[in-house]
Amino acid sequence: MTSPLCLSRRRSVAALTATAAALITPRLQAAEPPRRVLTSFSILADMAREVAPAELEVTALVGVDADAHVFEPRPHDSRRLAEAGLVVVNGLGFEGWIDRLVKASGYAGPVVVATQGVAPRKAAGGHSHGHSHGHRHDGPDPHAWQDVALAGRYVDNLAAGLSARWPSLAEVIQARALAYRQRLAALDASLRTQFSAVPADRRRVIPSHDAFGYFGAAYGVEFLSPRGWVTGSEPSAAAVARLIRQIRDQGVRAVFVENITDTRLMERIAKEGGAQVGGVLYSDALSAPGGPADSYVRMMEHNARTLLQAMTPR
Repeated sequence: MTSPLCLSRRRSVAALTATAAALITPRLQAAEPPRRVLTSFSILADMAREVAPAELEVTALVGVDADAHVFEPRPHDSRRLAEAGLVVVNGLGFEGWIDRLVKASGYAGPVVVATQGVAPRKAAGGHSHGHSHGHRHDGPDPHAWQDVALAGRYVDNLAAGLSARWPSLAEVIQARALAYRQRLAALDASLRTQFSAVPADRRRVIPSHDAFGYFGAAYGVEFLSPRGWVTGSEPSAAAVARLIRQIRDQGVRAVFVENITDTRLMERIAKEGGAQVGGVLYSDALSAPGGPADSYVRMMEHNARTLLQAMTPR
């Protein structure tokens, strides 16, 4: 039988434990990072929203229809970064400004690199599959999201980073990531089927900059572009003339403009080469909400549909 003294001691210990827990719990809650995820650009923000539960707010530094290659951060952006709970970037040199911005903001939390584990395409000499015929970028090609299979790696990295930062939400995050990966796998299979049905000599198109190399390698499309991997460079007159000759010699049917670049150069190339402007492709940014490419999945579907229409004889 337990003595009254022992009971009294147990109650005292229990009371102390409860008091300690009451003191510690608010501190643990206060230590949780702000539930704000800041991504570098709109495509990454959409992927993060698919993986993140509703409790997390996801925003992008570079918004829709905007070019991350030439983005210039403002003081407001530094404040947004300082207030974030997690920062997510593409990596592979896509955001040339991000390291300076992180340093200036004083942000000390983790930075998730969405392309972690992706084997990047490298610059190569000659006019190989999917490479630019104008100014080249020396580093790795950063546009890995253009291959839907590689977007699955983005999802894995997002899920791991979000789960580590907010462990209490990890179960929901992992479930959402799994569902999203399944959607992407179905999209990837569909794109491979659709493009493989087009004769190889028709799968040759010209976008305004070399953002589609991963798309080309994945789905068997040859992209010939006047600009390199970054949009800030202007193609030389010789590169433009070479491209126009190639359009004529190889019977390239369509030239495409992009939502982030000036259309005039591409319109001139099409006119002089005797090709049509086949429509707008979305490379590095989504369209505004309600537009044809306002999510990553819809962007890839829109680009595929636009390309396939130009490749199909009328």
